[in-house]
Amino acid sequence: MTVEGDTLALERAEAELDGPTPAGPRQTRRSTNTVTLTDVALHARVSPQTVSRAIRSPELVSEFTLERVRTSIAETGYVPNLAASNLASNRSMTVAAVIPAVSASVFADALHGLEAVLSPVGYQLFIGSTDYRPAHEEELVRALLGRRPDGIFIVGTNHSPNTTHLLRESKVPVVEAWDLTDDPIDSVVGFSNRDAIIALVEFVHERGYRHPAFAGSFQTGDFRALARRASFEERVRELYPDEPVRVVDSGTSTVDYETGRRLLDETLRTHPETDVLMFASDVFAAGAVLECARRGIRVPGDIAITGFGDFEIGRHLVPTLTTVAVPNRQIGTVAGELLLARMTHRPVETSEIDLGFSVVARDSA
Repeated sequence: MTVEGDTLALERAEAELDGPTPAGPRQTRRSTNTVTLTDVALHARVSPQTVSRAIRSPELVSEFTLERVRTSIAETGYVPNLAASNLASNRSMTVAAVIPAVSASVFADALHGLEAVLSPVGYQLFIGSTDYRPAHEEELVRALLGRRPDGIFIVGTNHSPNTTHLLRESKVPVVEAWDLTDDPIDSVVGFSNRDAIIALVEFVHERGYRHPAFAGSFQTGDFRALARRASFEERVRELYPDEPVRVVDSGTSTVDYETGRRLLDETLRTHPETDVLMFASDVFAAGAVLECARRGIRVPGDIAITGFGDFEIGRHLVPTLTTVAVPNRQIGTVAGELLLARMTHRPVETSEIDLGFSVVARDSA
């Protein structure tokens, strides 16, 4: 017999190792009844122990048997009792993702990167949105930890004392994202919001703009936007000592084009001398650029505009948008790789990863 034949024979034999093979034709339950693990075993002609192993530890089952069990699961419509399986294996095969808003494309990009790493190896995401409210973040973290995730991805490095305590005491691998800190809960993947805005202020200064203003929605719980504002104020005082620090705050307004339009109006009304308007998000900046086009305001002739985030729309505006590019999807990808290593007890080189940023000079400034 050939080596290939030997392998096939061994794989076929593996399906019989855990118990006698059910005899007779394959059977399934009607859709009106609950399909059990035993039903799947009958359908696949293997033992219930083999089905259980294929579900809980697929790496311990041969490809031949694994495919056979998976086919039977699909054909019978069996849904494993994951709660019971989790108790037995102490693994939930889930990762909790805590983000500020599900509607923001930057966070959606990161979730796509996270899922691209974790999904192929069997992990599923639980997603919760904080709406930039620290108290709600604490509630979410508490609820998600109650479901025993194997890992946690959380946007931000500023949390309430209770949230920090919950995450540290959970002993679950945690990756904080979208910022950097010298004291991460566990691991951190992101970039310096402070350095990014400082670099952008220096860029507009070198371009010859002398009356900068900064606009955005600086909510109490959006610590990254607040860090950008603080960095703008700090660097403007250094580079423009004779200029007032111009900041326009939309408060709790949503991040959308309409808010960008209103921020432009407010800036022109309260700081008409502004020659460069720097937005905390590309979404606001895009709304302002579109409003300028509607009103015949020349960009950058009458007022220059910059954004933050390098969203796709910025590349298609007229004029194209000068902005700060940050690695949205890469944050999710790298965080996923880091979580996967920690969840499978593999060593990691570093737990603090700075992915950097870049100022992208286009036509709007």
